[in-house]
Amino acid sequence: MVTPDHLVYALHVAAATAGAIGAGKVGGFVARRVRQPEVMGEILVGLLIAPVAAHVLGAGVIHVLLPDRVLTGLTVVAEVGLALFLVGVAHELREGLARTPPGTVGWVAAGGFLPAVTAGLLLAIWVMSFESPHVRGNAPASAFVVMIAVSLTVTAVPVLARILVERGMTATATGRLALASAIVVDAGAWLGLALAVGLATGDLVGLVRSVAVLVGAGAVALVVRRLLGARRVSESCARRPVASAVLVAAVALGLALAVGYGGMTSVLGAVLAGLAVPTAGRWTFAVARVTAVGRALVPAFFVVTGIAVLGDGLAGTTMSLVVTAIALGIAGKVLGGYAGARLAGQRPWPALRIGCLLNTRGLTELIVLRAGLNAGLLTPPMFLALLVMALVTTAMTGPSLTLVDHVERRSRRQRAGRREEGR
Repeated sequence: MVTPDHLVYALHVAAATAGAIGAGKVGGFVARRVRQPEVMGEILVGLLIAPVAAHVLGAGVIHVLLPDRVLTGLTVVAEVGLALFLVGVAHELREGLARTPPGTVGWVAAGGFLPAVTAGLLLAIWVMSFESPHVRGNAPASAFVVMIAVSLTVTAVPVLARILVERGMTATATGRLALASAIVVDAGAWLGLALAVGLATGDLVGLVRSVAVLVGAGAVALVVRRLLGARRVSESCARRPVASAVLVAAVALGLALAVGYGGMTSVLGAVLAGLAVPTAGRWTFAVARVTAVGRALVPAFFVVTGIAVLGDGLAGTTMSLVVTAIALGIAGKVLGGYAGARLAGQRPWPALRIGCLLNTRGLTELIVLRAGLNAGLLTPPMFLALLVMALVTTAMTGPSLTLVDHVERRSRRQRAGRREEGR
């Protein structure tokens, strides 16, 4: 029976969700005005709105606006939105992998992955050697090292795709190669996240259970893939697109809930659901509708993350840790991507652009970091340092590409001038 108290609670959660979405829209508008991807503004505003309001108005105001019960409801909304959004991300990864040719992409992907893993290992060593135990946390060393390595390998495919569209690079060889390589790199990053979460148990029984959960969820995803790919089901999808979208959403939420209940991070269940949906055109509409709903709710995820993390993280995060994370994050991706592209036969300037593009992290990085935080692999100070790294590296993608264009044009003019003088 629905009571007035239930109705008030539902309206309060709905108002909090609407406020988070509205704040995200404002942040996205500001980001567009300063020539940054919309998601950058959404992330910043979502993360900062509650801590800033608490600092200006007092912590008591936040508890009035978002009491614990309402914050729990907003967290559920955020997790649902995140799971639905990841369906589209994983589906795009699967489509991209199917179209990805071997050879050239393999070299660039290796350049965007292996040096970034090395940079992550160096950052983990730095933290364990020079930072306080409060920053390091209590996670097993193996799980912590893998988590940090994964954090530095991520390239945000959705944000990268948007940057390519905004800069008119979608149809260029450089843009296609960077996007295809990012898809391969992110597939490896999700596998690494699963490994890190599995190692976090610290004992053989727990690790075996985590692997069993992941294998079981993968088996369910394969069954779902075969069922959805059947001719009758596909034809029904074409006739009932809305019902098909509801079915995809139910599969994603069910797998996410099952994987989370089994002790793994629920985002892996949503990713498996996205990989299970057929790539045939009949399912494109269903996936797009599900992803659009998730994308609309994702700002709630930023708000919840800001409330849960920033208050505790600011106290223990050192400037040396932030600077080290940024420097290693840039080196692993830009230099690694450049080296991989050169080994693949690309000329220096296109290779440098590919390195700059692979340095984009954005929303995918925040999802991975939050999964690591929820699994106890990252402390709030470590989360904050990696978050700043992700925001800085994503924000510098556009300006760095502009700088490369400018330097290349100047270099060409100088070479042309020297040729004229030599005649």
